[in-house]
Amino acid sequence: MAASPTAANTRAVFAVFEKYQKERLMFVQTVADLASRESNIDALQAAGVMSLLRPLLLDNVPAIQQAAALALGRLANYNEEMAQAVVDSDILPQLVYSLSEQNRFYKKAAAFVLRAVAKHSPELAQSVIDSGALTALISCLEEFDPGVKESAAWALGYIARHNGDLSQAVVDAGAVPLLVLCVQEPELSLRRIAASALSDIAKHSPELAQAVVDANTVPIIVPLLANPDAKLRRQVCSALAQIAKHTVDLAETVVDGEIFPNALNCLKDVDGYVKKNAATLICEIAKHTPELAQLIVNSGGIAAVVDYVNETRGNARLPGIMTLGYVAAFSETLALAVIVAKGVPPLTQALTVENEEHIKAACAWSLGQIGRHSPDHAKTLSDHAVLPKLLKILTSSNAGSSPSNDEGSSGPGADLKTKTKRALKCILEKTLSIDALDPLLQPHSTPPNILKYVVGQFAKILPHDVAARRAFVTSGGLQRVQEIANIYAGTAPGVPGTLAQQQALERGSVTVQQGANALTGTKMGEYIRTINECYPEEIVRYYSPGYSTTLLEKIDEYSRQQDFAGGSGHIQQQPFSRLSSAGEQVPPQLQPQGITA
Repeated sequence: MAASPTAANTRAVFAVFEKYQKERLMFVQTVADLASRESNIDALQAAGVMSLLRPLLLDNVPAIQQAAALALGRLANYNEEMAQAVVDSDILPQLVYSLSEQNRFYKKAAAFVLRAVAKHSPELAQSVIDSGALTALISCLEEFDPGVKESAAWALGYIARHNGDLSQAVVDAGAVPLLVLCVQEPELSLRRIAASALSDIAKHSPELAQAVVDANTVPIIVPLLANPDAKLRRQVCSALAQIAKHTVDLAETVVDGEIFPNALNCLKDVDGYVKKNAATLICEIAKHTPELAQLIVNSGGIAAVVDYVNETRGNARLPGIMTLGYVAAFSETLALAVIVAKGVPPLTQALTVENEEHIKAACAWSLGQIGRHSPDHAKTLSDHAVLPKLLKILTSSNAGSSPSNDEGSSGPGADLKTKTKRALKCILEKTLSIDALDPLLQPHSTPPNILKYVVGQFAKILPHDVAARRAFVTSGGLQRVQEIANIYAGTAPGVPGTLAQQQALERGSVTVQQGANALTGTKMGEYIRTINECYPEEIVRYYSPGYSTTLLEKIDEYSRQQDFAGGSGHIQQQPFSRLSSAGEQVPPQLQPQGITA
């Protein structure tokens, strides 16, 4: 029986619609595929792809909706300009509306678009919040499908990472308890993303970190430090570090969760990011109080951190370097623990070989914290030649920056210069070894602000140590001090030991003590005076610059006197007062002084 005309017409109509549907699906799938390659983005934008994809989000075919959302997500993910185009096209409200009604595949694609938009800037993340996306994303965290939960958690983390206000909005929407539940799910990828989102929320302020702690997060995530999955361990270490960094109470909460020894074991992890995040966690705990630093020492943490600094290079070293500095800063005992754990050699090595200035600055700061406590601590650093290395860095940074770069400046190398200078001062003030100080007593290469501390230490040591006074002369130290005095004479005339001072002494118009008093108001002058008073006046003159010139001038003067006396015939007119051994009489001016006829 032949088909009726009505049935034939119906099939023809349906064929048109089926073809249209296939073409739409092929179109969005092709666009989504093209959008996955960065080289096509500009061409797609120029073709007006946003206006073509927008109506397809409301298509009655779910596959077309999902493909359209995927294409928009890839476009928005490319750069901030494309993400702004998505916002300007008023697409976000459509996505949010569809999130509550569509299937799980569409929800994952829509959450991907929200994440791709929010990741670029705080303003775009705020646009996502203004579209009402938080409520829809929170509802997705309650979905049964783990993929939907993962996409929603990821989007929430990207919103929260920008600043405290956005994070507070995420917290106020009720996301934290649901994220903690997600961390306990069996799917690894969901646990990673949830832990990462908690870290992004906690990092901004103590209040946000406390909100994360109040959801019973710490006891749940601490056992995951021993999880076999490296990516999960990364995120857990990061979340704990972001919680611990804010206050003592939060750090103690993390420690009370029994992170040791698992956190220390992570320092030996094969995954570099796990090691770095674990080192950051320990650093954030160590910086707060002596008690927490002592807890790390008692747990064997210092030896583990020293090994970590030895094994790593570049920026990964920084949290380990800072940890050693924080621990050493609190007390002599804790600084000694760092020394006993052989923490000085890796710090010295990093100070020498690392290229990044901020790493060198951290090394200088940590070494200063170790050496500032006592002469014994400073001697350990001297034994590792730390002082010349710090001085070399300081002088090289001086060469690369303007003289006006003082401690308050912010020019290139200013932070490295400041921390190196402070470390040198801290260590020098406790150094009592002549051998350690001697290489720094260089009037022409050591900066004046450091030279002052070096001379000051000699002024402390020499008055009380006879052997040191002799060694100071034989090593050339006393001569260099007189050179320093001569240099300072340019701005402070009358420094003991200068040529002008020697001439004044010869004339009898001034004494060494009077010359020393000329610099009484300056520290350098007082230090030089103290050193000079440890030696006889003749020794000080002998080692003073210009003394040889003074002697030559005296010889010339004596020769002129003799020539004058011989030319006037006074020798022949003088009466002879005694006989020589040959029976000849000797004039009085040629007789030995102090002997009369």
